[in-house]
Amino acid sequence: MAYFSQVGNIQFEGKDSKNPLAFKYYDPNAVIGDKTMKETLRFAVAYWHTFTMNGTDPFGDATMIRPWNDRGGMEAAKARVEAAFEFFNKLGVEYFTFHDIDIAPEGDTLRETYKNLDVIVARIKELMKATGIKLLWNTSNLFAHPRFMRGAATSPDADVFAYAAAKVKKGLEIAKELEAENFVFWGGREGYESLLFTDMKRELDNLARFYHMALDYAKEIGFEGQFLIEPKPKEPMKHQYDYDVASAYAFLQEYGLVDHFKVNIEANHATLAGHTFEHELHYARIHGILGSVDANQGDLLLGWDTDEFPYDIYTTTLAMMEILKNGGLGKGGLNFDAKVRRTSIEPVDLFFGHIVGMDSFALGLKVAHRLLEDRVLESFIEERYKSYSDGIGREILEGKTDFRRLEEHAMNTDIQYRSDRLEMLRGILNQYIKETE
Repeated sequence: MAYFSQVGNIQFEGKDSKNPLAFKYYDPNAVIGDKTMKETLRFAVAYWHTFTMNGTDPFGDATMIRPWNDRGGMEAAKARVEAAFEFFNKLGVEYFTFHDIDIAPEGDTLRETYKNLDVIVARIKELMKATGIKLLWNTSNLFAHPRFMRGAATSPDADVFAYAAAKVKKGLEIAKELEAENFVFWGGREGYESLLFTDMKRELDNLARFYHMALDYAKEIGFEGQFLIEPKPKEPMKHQYDYDVASAYAFLQEYGLVDHFKVNIEANHATLAGHTFEHELHYARIHGILGSVDANQGDLLLGWDTDEFPYDIYTTTLAMMEILKNGGLGKGGLNFDAKVRRTSIEPVDLFFGHIVGMDSFALGLKVAHRLLEDRVLESFIEERYKSYSDGIGREILEGKTDFRRLEEHAMNTDIQYRSDRLEMLRGILNQYIKETE
């Protein structure tokens, strides 16, 4: 059965095209720098928002027309696989991502859940082989079921810890079988509601023990994918332990995990943490832990995770500058953890959402490459810190001075003030975006 029969393969038609079912900026074979767009951007479709979501929200029922969800249980799961691969092929993406319960329903027992997963994974494997589409990453849902209401690896209940471990064990086996390039941990319930009843040190220690066990099992079965942690500050927990990249990095350092994990950064999570998207990417890059990206954006007027498809070219440009400076994303990619709006109810709207997201990052890539090639910001930054290239500045960097010497320098020096010209730089960025369009 064809679920998107009214849509053909999405083609690149250029910026002058008026066809909403065509790429205006994303040309997968266009070479930017030394790589094609396809190689640099490594786009992925998120299974959950695209194929399992039905438009329900805390205030309303399902709104979306999704013919693959017309049946229940395993029949719906089987239909979703067929719809998914039809969508991947027509959109022209190389990767996809999923949680375990996205692809197969949980059973009444853990054994039944495993059985359901085995059936669907076998079909996914067949379609991956037939199409060449690959798994960017998979993950275990350790937050939705009531058993995880007090956490998974950080739960006060050891039986829940064990159940979470069993799910991740199965997830790693699936990752190995489907040759996933990464495995993600999103600690949606790994946090606390109140310190009145929380032993934070115990919970953090247990979380680290959990990750070390996962590493040990991955090594045992020969899974060589990159492990990723996805930071988020809140929602559902009031305070999650992986609040932002900085807190995740501190955790990795504290528990001897920094050589084994990188971060999967989501744009909307960055803004919820009070940061810009490019800040989180930059912090991860300079500390060597930038692994992958969940490509979306939030509504800054709302205080929750709206997961909109990205369309802000200013943001995608700054994001792509960080990714290019990082030398790309390695095993990671740009995964559209994004959902069409509740009123965009038809299956074709899924194409519109992904097209605008892919075009936004493709244009951001082109602008970022030009900015880096022309060394616009790099030259300005070098000039801004020029005082450290010689004299007392060089002595500071080389550790050849102390407070006495610095005091002497300060007493005999008149500080020269210089403008940072931020408004000028923003104007230049706007100019590059306009010229690249």
